[in-house]
Amino acid sequence: MPASAQTGASEGMESMPHAVLQGLDKVTARVVTIEVPVGQPVEFGSLRITAQTCRKASPVEPPESAAFLEILEERPDEATEAVFSGWMFASSPALSALEHPVYDVWVIDCR
Repeated sequence: MPASAQTGASEGMESMPHAVLQGLDKVTARVVTIEVPVGQPVEFGSLRITAQTCRKASPVEPPESAAFLEILEERPDEATEAVFSGWMFASSPALSALEHPVYDVWVIDCR
């Protein structure tokens, strides 16, 4: 796991095995829930999403879920391109957002 995935959202939060994301295809207006097992890539359209870690606040803390995501775009006949790498927070989706012309992805929970 990258060192940056171990810091940032780790204090007072419990590691969970799955990140639960919402994905929006802006072309079709289709919204889907995506469950991403930590460490295993999942495809959404031309995106390959990998959750390096997913952390959730304990029940006595204010509600928060945060995931360190790496998102690659794979297009036929082109090189794979990294389009996002960093923490996404469920309580503040605009704080660290995927900027993509076709897709939006945001964290909703860790399970």
